[in-house]
Amino acid sequence: MSVELIAYGCFFLTVALTYAIMCLGLNLQWGQTGLFNVGIAGFVAIGAYVSALLTTPDTAGRLGGFGLPMAVGWLGGALAAALVSYLVGRLTIRLRADYLAIATFGIAAAVQLCALNLEPVTGGPFGIGFIPRPFAAEAGNPLLFSLLNLALLVIVVLLLYLGLERLVRSPWGRVLRAIREDETAALALGKSATRFRLQAFAIGGGIMGLAGAAQAHFIGFIAPENYLPMLTFQVWAMLIVGGSGNNRGAILGAVLVWGIWAVSAALIAAVFDPAQQARAASLQIAIIGVAICAVLLLRPQGILGEIRTISRHLPSRAGKAQTAESRPE
Repeated sequence: MSVELIAYGCFFLTVALTYAIMCLGLNLQWGQTGLFNVGIAGFVAIGAYVSALLTTPDTAGRLGGFGLPMAVGWLGGALAAALVSYLVGRLTIRLRADYLAIATFGIAAAVQLCALNLEPVTGGPFGIGFIPRPFAAEAGNPLLFSLLNLALLVIVVLLLYLGLERLVRSPWGRVLRAIREDETAALALGKSATRFRLQAFAIGGGIMGLAGAAQAHFIGFIAPENYLPMLTFQVWAMLIVGGSGNNRGAILGAVLVWGIWAVSAALIAAVFDPAQQARAASLQIAIIGVAICAVLLLRPQGILGEIRTISRHLPSRAGKAQTAESRPE
């Protein structure tokens, strides 16, 4: 196997894992809490632009150029997206289903338009380049550079996965699922549905911002056209295919759907001439749509469905309660 092929495989998995982070954020909002967010692209864009502004070198004619460390940029992007998510949630979290979807879609459109028109800050349609990349000193060795980038993303995704697993299995996570399944019963137990929804929405938005920051630094360039509604469609497709409500399913769906997207793009480039490739690119959306339909027919809950815990209190000989098994949905 050639070095170039291994390096490309590492790059492919690195990008796929940035989408996995977005899926984990959406899974917290939708899979665990039932919040229908179709403004994913907006929160990802906020994280990407904030991190880029904090870490890029000084550039004349544009706000930013602080040259801060990359870790500060990633943290700043995540916190900025979480803050915007919180403020948006304060206004919209009481909305239900399609109304919340319309509101979040409007927020994403507003963010994309700001990125396009605030040229002194965002670079406008030209975007922001020269974003520092991890392990830039190793760029002369493509294989080592790619392996180090992949290792970094694997660590980030693993830590995020473990943290979210602890959250969703904690009393806080159980309250989220209780609100999702039966809000009236949760309210009767004294739980504030609005407060818990707002917390989940803000944390999920912050995770999406972290994904945007990571993706910006691994690619090295961002522009408003990177954050069109198509990005939201991709992330939703990933979560549906992998399995909503399951963090492992979110990661698996991200890798699979990104693989389908990348392979279909390569096939289009190989089959169609350059003049027809732009029109043929719509086939990618059709291919993803067919994949979603196939998964929904064969596995309505996704490849890895949500694991629901059923507790049965059974009297034992010692007079204590016994709890029974967990089973997949």
